[in-house]
Amino acid sequence: MTGALGQKVLVILGGTAGLGLSAAQRLVKEGARVVVVGRHAGDQSGIDLPSDACRVLLAEATAPETAPKAVALAVEHFGAFHGLYHVAGGSGRRMGDGPLHELTDEGWRYTCELNATSVFYSNRAAVRQFLSQGTGGSVLNLSSVLSYSPAPRFFSTHAYTAAKASIIGLTTACAAYYAPQGIRFNVLTPGLVATPMSQRAQSDPAIMDYIKTKQPLDGGRIGCPEDLDAAAVFFLSDASKFVTGQVLAVDGGWSVSEGQAKDQK
Repeated sequence: MTGALGQKVLVILGGTAGLGLSAAQRLVKEGARVVVVGRHAGDQSGIDLPSDACRVLLAEATAPETAPKAVALAVEHFGAFHGLYHVAGGSGRRMGDGPLHELTDEGWRYTCELNATSVFYSNRAAVRQFLSQGTGGSVLNLSSVLSYSPAPRFFSTHAYTAAKASIIGLTTACAAYYAPQGIRFNVLTPGLVATPMSQRAQSDPAIMDYIKTKQPLDGGRIGCPEDLDAAAVFFLSDASKFVTGQVLAVDGGWSVSEGQAKDQK
């Protein structure tokens, strides 16, 4: 197979839907073989990926044994392991996440476990495998533009923001520490993207009107999962072999735009 990823073997946490599934499809087109981990697909039915290039693991990213199992499956089935893309995460709003004065203990615990602890587990598993192999490799984590560019009127889940910010801290610290071993760590920070997690925002006319000026690129729209795919290919390929510790916003201009709610115009 030819392509930017030419025979690389990659693990995608949160790879059976949304951003992760879109990335998996693109990575395979670029020559990769992938192990995708998710909660909602026990086999390859419904996942439009060739069976010879994909294996699916049904498991929770928050379980400490999941990422090591996924990495082991990659090595066992495809004979190698070159990179990890951690996409898994989500909203804790229904569990009590919100503004700090309303944020519940359970909301904090659940949201941080889902968005931060899961990244700790997967990144640790990847590094342990790279060190065991004596090879370099690439770890790409998904954070959020909210981690450094708040929009308090419409997006005020503070545990989610804190957890996503912690991903940047972990990533940059690991990038510095493991650079001598050739293990690279980078982060993508999307703006608002049309995924199952963003249904609340997508169904709110006020938020969607706000997005027209907050994400002004390409006509002022919500993002698509495919908007992040090229960046994922870059960071997981040898094209980025001299790049580590970087935070790339793929946000339609969110982080450099003020954004106006309809009643502010």
